[in-house]
Parts: sequence; structure tokens; C-alpha cells
Amino acid sequence: MKLVRFLDSNSAEHIGSLNADGTATILSGDVYGPLESTDKAVPITKLLAPIKPTQILCIGLNYRRHAEESKAKAPEIPVVFAKGVNSVQNPNDPIEIPRHLASEEVDYECELAIIIGRGPGGRPCKNVSPEDALKYVLGYTCANDVSARDWQLKKGGGQWTRGKLFDTFCPLGPCLVTTDEITDPNALKISTRLNDQVVQDWTTSDMIFDVKRLVSFLSGSTTLPAGTVILTGTPHGVGMAANPPRWLKPGDRVTIEIERIGQLTNPVIFEPIA
Repeated sequence: MKLVRFLDSNSAEHIGSLNADGTATILSGDVYGPLESTDKAVPITKLLAPIKPTQILCIGLNYRRHAEESKAKAPEIPVVFAKGVNSVQNPNDPIEIPRHLASEEVDYECELAIIIGRGPGGRPCKNVSPEDALKYVLGYTCANDVSARDWQLKKGGGQWTRGKLFDTFCPLGPCLVTTDEITDPNALKISTRLNDQVVQDWTTSDMIFDVKRLVSFLSGSTTLPAGTVILTGTPHGVGMAANPPRWLKPGDRVTIEIERIGQLTNPVIFEPIA
């Protein structure tokens, strides 16, 4: 099932099942529990990020080719950092280049995002084995791990988080695809298009740590509440690695596309300063 969170023509928010004609059938219930169809299909006035995350955990250097272009040794254990829930952005809404805490090196990163649900019997996701990990996954969506490289690598005090958690730096969407439609998340084509140019074009099979291992690792001695979003890393082709570097600028348009999920598009603007 493809789930969307959206506003109708009266600006009322709904969870719905996406239909082939672009409408959505409104669902009732809890997105992390039983959902029932109301059989009422309505036009989508505005798409929202598919869920409101409870937390956002991210994995760095998780594609072999990206580690190579970053001139970094492939990690032996997953590299973990976090984004704030403030960073979530809706499909079609703008990525804002920071101006108050200014950045001149804002980059794109296409990523497969895992959405954690509830496990068998409603069990929380904690200390799960790789073999059982997908039982705790609700579904997947597209993500753009927007990164201010100057703050990430030069001005962040040795930590990545400052360059990762600016407002609008985590677009999600367009829909959440449940696990019955994606049985192997490590066999998906993934790409980024910047304006009219394809700049990333690869496959999730290149992950160093696959989805099962990531969920297992992150749940070790750690409860992942329903609504946890896990960004799984980006393939090669980021702007930082281009010669010369390819930084985002106002007027750009970034489209992330993942097979079986769809396209996530966001324009780029400067952060409005009052």
C-alpha cells in the first residue's frame, strides 16, 4: 500500500491510500496500527511528509562508491548521526539555504528512508536480530539528507550534526510504501536529478550495511519508537565530490527518485529573514 499524508480542499489533514488517478482514499485509525478504508476518495490539495517522525537517525558513508569518492575508509560499524524533527520538509516545499547561520556549501543526498512501526504483538523495536528486523519496519519513503558541508566538516567542532539539522534539511515523501510492496529494500534503483541533470544514479544494493543490519544495530540496547525514521546513506555523486563542487543555489530544483516509491521534488530558496 502507498500511504500519503495530505490536506484536502478544506485544509483538513488525512491519512490516505494513494490511488492510480492521483486521488487518495481516506483511511481511519492509527498509521502504526490497524487502518480501515472509509471508501471516500478525495483530491489531494497538498502533499505532506508521509509521517511526523518521532526521531530521525542517519547513517553516514554507507555506500561503497560514496566512501570512495569521499576518500574515506569504509566503516567497520555504522556511522550514526541525527537530524532534528524540525528538519522535516514536505514534498514540493522549499529547501532553505541558511542565511542567519549562513552556509555557502549546501549539498543534496538521495537516501532510502526506513520508517519503524510496531513489531509482532505490538512489541517495541529493541534488541532485534537482523533476521527479525523487517518485522518492525512499517515501510519506506524517499529522503533528501540535505547537508551544509561547511558546517558539517569545517565549523561543526568535529561533529556532523550542526550541518545536518537546519530547518527544511530533511524532505520526505511523496508516500510511505508498506513492506508488502517492497520485500527487498536493498534491490532498488535510487537517483537524484538536479534541475535537468542526473547527478546520482545507483542502487541500494551498494549499501555497506543493509537495511536489516541497520535496524538491528540501531535497536541494540536502544528502543526505536514507532515513527523513528532511519536515513540509510547516499550513493556517489554528491555535489561536494564534483569538480568544481556543485552546491545548491536559489532557483535549483532537486528530485529524489527511488524505484517502487516515486519522486520527491523540492525547489531551493534562501532562508527568509524577517
